[in-house]
Amino acid sequence: MDSETRRHIDAYGAVQGVGMRPYVFRLAAGLGLRGYVTNSTGGVHIEVEGDQGRVREFELRLPQELPAPASIATMEQRTLAPCGYSDFRIVDSLPTGAPTAVILPDLATCPACLNELLDPAMRRFGYPFTNCTHCGPRYSIITGIPYDRANTTMAAFILCEDCRREYFDPGDRRFHAQPIACPRCGPALDAAVQAAVRVLSDGGIVALKGIGGYQLLCDALTDEAVSRLRTRKHREEKPLAVMFPDMRMLKRYALIDRGEEQILASPAAPIVLLRKAGETLAWQVSRSSPWIGAMLPYSPLHHLLLQAYGKPLVATSGNVSDEPIVTDDDDARERLSSIADAFVTHNRPIARPVDDSVVRSIQGRVTVLRRARGYAPLPVLQPKPLLRVLALGAHLKNTVAIAVDRQVFVSQHIGDLDTAEAFRAFQRAIKDLCTLYAFEPELVACDLHPQYRSTLFAETLGVPVVRVQHHMAHVAACAAENDITGPYLGVAWDGTGYGTDGTIWGSEFFDVAGAQFRRIGHLRPFRLLGGDAAARDARRVAYSMLRDIGLDWPFGWTRNEEVILRRMHQGATNPPWSTGMGRLFDAAAAISGLATENRFEGQAAMSLEAAIGLNGDDDRYPVEIDGQVIDWRPVIAALLHDRQAGENPPTLARRFHNTLVAVLLDMAQRVGRRQVVLSGGCFQNAYLVAKSIERLEAAGFRVATHQRIPPNDGGISLGQAVLAG
Repeated sequence: MDSETRRHIDAYGAVQGVGMRPYVFRLAAGLGLRGYVTNSTGGVHIEVEGDQGRVREFELRLPQELPAPASIATMEQRTLAPCGYSDFRIVDSLPTGAPTAVILPDLATCPACLNELLDPAMRRFGYPFTNCTHCGPRYSIITGIPYDRANTTMAAFILCEDCRREYFDPGDRRFHAQPIACPRCGPALDAAVQAAVRVLSDGGIVALKGIGGYQLLCDALTDEAVSRLRTRKHREEKPLAVMFPDMRMLKRYALIDRGEEQILASPAAPIVLLRKAGETLAWQVSRSSPWIGAMLPYSPLHHLLLQAYGKPLVATSGNVSDEPIVTDDDDARERLSSIADAFVTHNRPIARPVDDSVVRSIQGRVTVLRRARGYAPLPVLQPKPLLRVLALGAHLKNTVAIAVDRQVFVSQHIGDLDTAEAFRAFQRAIKDLCTLYAFEPELVACDLHPQYRSTLFAETLGVPVVRVQHHMAHVAACAAENDITGPYLGVAWDGTGYGTDGTIWGSEFFDVAGAQFRRIGHLRPFRLLGGDAAARDARRVAYSMLRDIGLDWPFGWTRNEEVILRRMHQGATNPPWSTGMGRLFDAAAAISGLATENRFEGQAAMSLEAAIGLNGDDDRYPVEIDGQVIDWRPVIAALLHDRQAGENPPTLARRFHNTLVAVLLDMAQRVGRRQVVLSGGCFQNAYLVAKSIERLEAAGFRVATHQRIPPNDGGISLGQAVLAG
């Protein structure tokens, strides 16, 4: 017995809902060790007792052979005197302590479950709620920590004998799979898949209750069906996501590289932006955009429906535009009945709305544009403990976050806070995250903008409020997810953000040391004629900039409109000043003849990027930098000259982008920080990011971009939490 030892191990990270306890059981039992494994509100706790050499082997193998979705952020270990365990077992979860355990996102159907779903010889053949420890719902069904069946929306479904046997069998992949179910004891659909197929085949729209909310489906090859969906949903221009039955069919419609293929087939299974190619979908799906927002089936129900239908389907959020995704069945009947011709629902409740995530691959890096299913609420780990901060995010693409010790938990995508429904969803998300983690904030962080609904809400909470400047939060978020703490050059390029001087910022360069930000560069200010109207009408920005340099271009104004705009430009209505890079993109798109308006956020800028194509040279326009001010006037003048000279739009777009890359390199060389951090909505642009990384790294700089957290306003809550905490 002298050669025996007992070790206690506390593992924290993504360790619940991933088959961690069954994995630990099999590893320990296979080594002949005794003890136990259990969940708690903080993580997984393990005790192993036995031969010292085998205990050491256990500790070495534990983090190296984890099940695919699991990850250990930290482990704490200590040696104890042997106590005489007789075997190794999984024991009931410990409910004590403050909740800090990482909750896993919802995971796409694994290959083993898919095989069962499609095999007539298996008892789960055709069962739309098949799952195991490696896949299935997690975040959308959990109601409390620790992650046990009793703390999920599956609690009401009592296991049958067969499922119970699988649940308690260490050799079964459903060993302690909390959402385990089968046709005898689990949830059920209220309508047959074939009925939905008939509606879709007739050009109808189906409201499908998915993993984290309802989706609206229609045939992606029929313009009439997609047009009808757009009209009913009040979504006129923004591209719609498409779900393909399998990878083979997807490759007929889009260019896809190996990295993008891996993202699509990953457990997160997000929507991936791909360039169109080959066969064409209905024009109404993405209209003139060269990209397809593509995804593969990620739940058993999706697999059954897409296999039965055999063609790509539009699969968009179940809501009216600008409202949150619907999760409640009665609410769905009320809010979606004017859109959908048929409903496919089931009796497994959804604990919280979780929309589909959207990503794109840039330079081989995954860039998350909308963070929800498959990614939320995985935390961002910080090097030092933070104060307990509730961060309320921005007004657009809102997310909220809480700082718990060294972890910042960022909520799923909530959306724009323009409507009463969206604001209620924002409040529900705050309550949900705080309840889940028994969280009481010491501080509330919000945006500096005095009129944001999130900022106004912060004032009502009775907790000290820290206002964080929008672009500093952008940069801090990117630095936080890349584990950067040292001095660096922070760059935040977007359309709008309230500055410390009361003007509208959006092209910011910061010299950053710790939490200290010094603004060292920005665009030359210009007027936004009509304020928010300029963000919708790209011609207004172009007109304002051209007037600043004594030039003009016929944008189709009536005489009366031009008189009004000229008076605005002269200051008659006191239009706001801006340094927003997003608005410079709008002006370039308008002058190039590529887009004149933003009917959804970023539309003009997307048109400008799309025009570049796949190849091109490094030609650029002249630009002047005077101290802290980047003068856009030579760029705009050169753009107009080229347009008048008959240059094609792709050439104009490429030269414009190359100019901005040159500005980044010039500013980096002036400042001299070897680390450069890029954030803000403009860095959703694949060409801009790829070229910037290429040029900066060739010059010896290290470049950090967003990967797990969106570069757009969806990342603001993380930056707020870090800076306030």
